Amino acid sequence: MPKRSAGIVLFRRRPHGVEVLLVHPGGPFWAKKDAGSWSIPKGEIDPGEDPAAAARREFREETGMAYDGELIGLGEFRQPGGKIVAAFAAEGEFEPASLVSQTFTMEWPPRSGKTAEFPEVDRAAWFAPAEAAIKIVAGQRAMLDALARRLNP
Repeated sequence: MPKRSAGIVLFRRRPHGVEVLLVHPGGPFWAKKDAGSWSIPKGEIDPGEDPAAAARREFREETGMAYDGELIGLGEFRQPGGKIVAAFAAEGEFEPASLVSQTFTMEWPPRSGKTAEFPEVDRAAWFAPAEAAIKIVAGQRAMLDALARRLNP
């Protein structure tokens, strides 16, 4: 059975149009990557956990902000590696400078025997849909399309 994750596509309306919030993964592998490396705040669904509850939990863990507003289901999206992501749209505000992400520990440098701690997410930013489509990992572009269809039926 494929792994399952859930996440929130946070969006806001501006005079020039809609913007979506994306986060950049932390850690040394992603440090110098930009286009095609950003993501919606998301993470694995715990056994027996409701996908919407998991999306809220993961949003808080990756950004430091609790989102308690309405969630709009966008569907489930199979990623290239086989994982399935349940995505939810949510309208709201977030100040990227206030980002507070949980951390993870890994051996770094590789085969050094030393460990280092890194943030799960090292930055967040708002993007217009066209730029977000360039920044986001390929498997999540369909989530942006689903949001656009939902906002512009």
